Amino acid sequence: MADRIALYDNFAAINRIDPALYARYDVKRGLRNADGTGVVAGITNISDVHGYQMVDGVKTPDEGVLHLRGYNLNDLVCPTDETRRFNFEEVAYLLLMGELPTPAQLEAFIAAIDDMRELPDGFTASMIMRDTPRDIMNLLSRTILELYAHDPAAEDRGVEHEVHTAVSLISKLPRIMVLAYHAIECTFNQGSMFIHRFIPGQSTAETILSMLRPSREFTPEEARMLDIMLCLHAEHGGGNNSTFTTRVLSSADTDAYSAYAAAIGSLKGFRHGGANHKVRAMHADIRENCPDWANDAALTAYLEKILRRDAFDGSGLIYGMGHAVYTLSDPRARICKAYAEKLAKGTPFEEEFALLDGIERLTPKAIANVKGREQVICANIDMYSGLVYTMLGIPEEMFTPMFACGRMPGWAAHRFEETCTGRIIRPAYQTTYEAERAYVPLAERE
Repeated sequence: MADRIALYDNFAAINRIDPALYARYDVKRGLRNADGTGVVAGITNISDVHGYQMVDGVKTPDEGVLHLRGYNLNDLVCPTDETRRFNFEEVAYLLLMGELPTPAQLEAFIAAIDDMRELPDGFTASMIMRDTPRDIMNLLSRTILELYAHDPAAEDRGVEHEVHTAVSLISKLPRIMVLAYHAIECTFNQGSMFIHRFIPGQSTAETILSMLRPSREFTPEEARMLDIMLCLHAEHGGGNNSTFTTRVLSSADTDAYSAYAAAIGSLKGFRHGGANHKVRAMHADIRENCPDWANDAALTAYLEKILRRDAFDGSGLIYGMGHAVYTLSDPRARICKAYAEKLAKGTPFEEEFALLDGIERLTPKAIANVKGREQVICANIDMYSGLVYTMLGIPEEMFTPMFACGRMPGWAAHRFEETCTGRIIRPAYQTTYEAERAYVPLAERE
């Protein structure tokens, strides 16, 4: 027992790598260059995440732009045709097929999604309501792997099966997510298990709201806002962690279900999709410990405490601010903020929106005060997405799963592209010990 405790105590010492070694061996830690830019690990025609320019070899801040298959995100989610209420299915088609659909193609695609929402017989009772885990993301991964068992052609790598599997998961994941939420509420929080049937003909956003709410009622504006959120999450380049995870597993020639289940495990992480939980927790901490947060000076002072590791979780991070690629602005955050402001106006959420806006405005000043230097930093989508979801009555437990439902088309598009490269992703790691160690027989060890 004493040896086991010693092992626990020495965990950090055994596993820690001296940060200086990364510079000595010129290792791109986290696949990042020294200036924070990403190491180019592949080529893609799916999307372009633009947040800076390289001018004479120097990373120069620039306004953020996100293109999906060459189309500006703003044009895709904010169409001039106001008669169009839903865009997620159209964006999903664009990502999978490479082109915007004609009306007939879109109608057929939506019909295919509609036809695949049904789950296998007994699936809800056996896989969602039995041995229910506490986290929806883990349940999503489990159910995707179980769907493998219900697919007699699960190991088929052919084009038709790959597309069918992707469309099937785009269709089923939102339904599984809502059922998982109700199952967890019932199992752990004395809630009720609502099992609403999906309504044929409803969009993905409408299906989520209809199945989530006991009354099944929602407004067109609420469905439209949720549809926009799904579009904002649909795709964000090949370098983000969950998409890169999809590509790594796909390069190994594993089955589609394994690749997508792994992507969900990646997205759950607090440094990736799960960051929205940290953002919401930080906002709650500010409201509790900085009662005068409407005063810019008071809010700046508290942000400085967070940066100095004297407040919130001691990480020194202001969650919701900053991004690996975007510098001056995150286009997803701009769109999300505009709709959040519109949705909050005249409601009790207006004050919370003001807090978020204040954090966005004052963080650069707080950083300058603490670090003694100016830093270009912008709000990312996590700053406002949680508020939007809360205003839509979506519980926090569903924030990251909602991200997964939106990202499914992007993961699928990258899997399709990666399976056509025909080469396994296999980067190298530098070892730091210099000499081979002599083996000592067990009886002679002290």
